[in-house]
Amino acid sequence: MLRRTMHMLAAGLVMLGIVVTAPAASAETDVTVMTRNLYLGADVSIALDLLPDMPAAAQFMWDQVTATDFTKRAPALATDVAGTHPHVIGIQEATTWTCRSGLSSDTKTVYDFTQQFLDATAQAGVPYVLASANGSTASNPGYTIPPIPFLTRIHDPATFQPLFGKDDAECGFVIADALAVRADLADKVIAAGTIDYTAKADVVPVLFTIARGNAWADVEIDGTAVRFVTTHLESFWKPDQVPTSATQADELAQQYSATTMPLVVMGDFNSDPRDPRPALDNPGDQPEIGAACPPQSGTDPTCSAYWTMVQHGFSDAGPDPAEPANFSWGASALLAGPDLTRLPEALRMGNPYGFTDRLDYVFVRNGVTVNAAGLVGATWPAADDTWECTTPEQVANTKATAKAMDLPEPQTGICLPTDHAGVVASLHIPTSTARDAAPVRVPAGGGGSTVLWVIAGVLTVIWLGLVIGLVSALRGRSSPRPQQ
Repeated sequence: MLRRTMHMLAAGLVMLGIVVTAPAASAETDVTVMTRNLYLGADVSIALDLLPDMPAAAQFMWDQVTATDFTKRAPALATDVAGTHPHVIGIQEATTWTCRSGLSSDTKTVYDFTQQFLDATAQAGVPYVLASANGSTASNPGYTIPPIPFLTRIHDPATFQPLFGKDDAECGFVIADALAVRADLADKVIAAGTIDYTAKADVVPVLFTIARGNAWADVEIDGTAVRFVTTHLESFWKPDQVPTSATQADELAQQYSATTMPLVVMGDFNSDPRDPRPALDNPGDQPEIGAACPPQSGTDPTCSAYWTMVQHGFSDAGPDPAEPANFSWGASALLAGPDLTRLPEALRMGNPYGFTDRLDYVFVRNGVTVNAAGLVGATWPAADDTWECTTPEQVANTKATAKAMDLPEPQTGICLPTDHAGVVASLHIPTSTARDAAPVRVPAGGGGSTVLWVIAGVLTVIWLGLVIGLVSALRGRSSPRPQQ
């Protein structure tokens, strides 16, 4: 049955433009995985530029989140899932937006990207569930900005009147990494859990620290246990310092160094094989060369999460990240096609859809080999997974981008399901009897999801002083647009 399913999958991958080489008959098992960044829904860098006006920053983010409405994006994302039917999906930016009114403790969830995505896959006829076993779930919260009375206040009568009977509310979010498995594999999850990285991005030391980690699950497929991992490495970097993403990649590799069973690690690594790069050849604001980061010579792991993974024995499942057609990031913050400021560079490099960087990968180790790999959600505007978006800004960007790409002018806004393309890989898993212990954090230390904002009740003047410090710190970094 599985072999017949894989032949059907191969046909689907060919339709997506993914070249499949049929494996020779063996005792091995074929497994398909997908990694997908769901996108927080707003351009954090612009919000940061609005500080210390915290309410203005919160309102800006909320307006973009409602414009990039996940209720409409989730079915588009599920279309890609239905077309490839992966066994396991690594999810990043699995965001939950919650709101409350004033000092009330009544907090309500407005958007739950994870549940909405899972519901959409079920509606598409390919139901998935979060990988869970023995009371643990493969879902790891990253960092949190909670609703803060008076400071993250948002005006949205259409949303808040039904919830609170008021026009305004305070909102915040939690970002997570999660592993979803096909529903028919739910009872095949042997173990699941999460691990945090000790390396964090200190935007304002102690007061605003962005933590990251990974989620993992051991899933038995045709009698062989396979360990799957999903992660989202940090995008913030500072001049003349080793990027946090590279340090986190080294931690990740060490955390799973004792794993002997087939291992698949996927996610948004915020690292292109070309990094670090000269400032003049860096439209995506990736880590640049500096005192601690010499120019990339091809495989130097010093300041590169990508090459750090390779150094630790992982193989990139593909498609070839050096080929511009395989870049996976560069869409506009409102998702209405490419970002117009980066489109000329994307076209110059050879990507016709506005993508300028490859950030998303499937890495394999311990005998896992690759049948085929390709991207989904990487074309615009002619794609099955786009959706009609309607704000004036989205319509204007759609038309302007189509004109710049010498395409017929659309009559409506055409939006991508997320700002990242996804990677789908068909993998060959060697038969194995290994059952490894749960991975452990290396090195030991503190961790967890951390954004130590000043709690409710702290005087606004103190808060503003802290935020001014935040703005000063942010001005010291060279990456104005984090890939969250």
